Amino acid sequence: MLAKVTSGATVGLDSIPVTVEVDISERGLPSFTIVGLPNKAVEESKERVRAAIKNSGADFPTHRITVNLAPADLPKEGPAYDLPIALGLLMASGQIKADLKDALVLGELSLDGSLRHTNGILPMVLLAKEKKKKKIFLPETDAKEAAIIEGIEIYPLKSLLALFNHLDGVEEITPQKHIGFESLAADFEAEFDMSEIKGQEHVKRALEIAAAGGHNVFMKGVPGAGKTMLARALPGILPDLTEEEALEVTKIYSITGNLPPGASVITQRPFCAPHHTTSRIGLIGGGTRPMPGEISLAHRGVLFLDEFPEFPRHVLEALRQPMEDGIIQISRAAGTVKYPAKFILIAAANPCPQGYTLLRN
Repeated sequence: MLAKVTSGATVGLDSIPVTVEVDISERGLPSFTIVGLPNKAVEESKERVRAAIKNSGADFPTHRITVNLAPADLPKEGPAYDLPIALGLLMASGQIKADLKDALVLGELSLDGSLRHTNGILPMVLLAKEKKKKKIFLPETDAKEAAIIEGIEIYPLKSLLALFNHLDGVEEITPQKHIGFESLAADFEAEFDMSEIKGQEHVKRALEIAAAGGHNVFMKGVPGAGKTMLARALPGILPDLTEEEALEVTKIYSITGNLPPGASVITQRPFCAPHHTTSRIGLIGGGTRPMPGEISLAHRGVLFLDEFPEFPRHVLEALRQPMEDGIIQISRAAGTVKYPAKFILIAAANPCPQGYTLLRN
C-alpha cells in the first residue's frame, strides 16, 4: 500500500515542498530503504522511526518498506522527516486512515515517540501558507514560533501517539492560537543605554547619525576609552524592527538554531561581535552545507568588529560585496544560495605605536 505525506526542505532562507512517499510491499525480504538523496541524519531516521512506532504502541511493518523523498534530485538534510516518515508508515500499513492533502508535517522523533525541537520552523509555516495548506503538524516546543503566521491552523504535538489519537478521533488536539506581532514588539532594554554613558559626546553624536542613516563607523582610541561599550549601546537607539524585518531575522535564526527556546519571533535588533580569529566562512557563511555567517546573523542590526586590524585581510576583503549589495551569495558544487546581509558595521581599533607616541606628546 502507498501513502503520501507532505513535508518541506529548506534551501537558503526559503522552503520548498517535499513529498514523503511510503510504499509497503509484501513481496521480497523485510527491509527499510530511504531514497531521494538523504544525508546521514535522514538515513538514521530509520532507527528513530522504528523505535518511536514500537514505543508508541503501534505495529512496525515487517515487510519491504521503501520511502521516497521527492523531488529526488534535491539533497535532503536534517531530522525533520522523522514524523512524516512515521506517519506515512502508519498510513501505508492501514493503522491510520486520514486525508492529509491539506496538511504539512515535520518534526524530529525521540526513541520514545516524543517530538523534539526542530530548526527551520518559520520557513516551513510560510511554505504551508504559500501552498494553500490549511494546517501544519509540528513539535509542541515550536508552536509559538509558528503561531506568528496567521491564516493556518497550527497543531502542536507532544508525541507520535498524540498525532495517532488525533487522526483516529480519540483525543483531538487544540490548535495553537495566533500570536500577533504587536503583542510581542514591546520595548526592550539594550545591554548599555546611551544616556548612561558619560562623556565622548562627539562619538555619541556620530553613532546617532549612523543610527539615523544606516552608516558604518570606525572608532580608534586607547584601551578603556569606551569603544566596546559605545558599540553595544547602538542597538538601543536604532528604530524598532517592523514585522517584515522581524520575520526576515527570525528565519535566519530559526534555520541556524539560534532562536531562543520558546521564543516566537526576534523583536530586537541583532548585535553580533565575532572574535578576530573568526574564519572567512564563519563571518560570511558557507561550508559544505552552506549556512549563514555572522554578517547574516547581524542582518537588520549591528556587526561589531573589535580589534579590527587583527582580522586577516582576506576576511575583511570578503565584506566588500555584501556591504555594497546587502546580500551574500554562496556558490558551491551542490548549488547557490543567497542570504541577506544588511547591517551597520562598527569597527574599533587601538592606535598604532606611532599613534601612542603622538598621544603621549
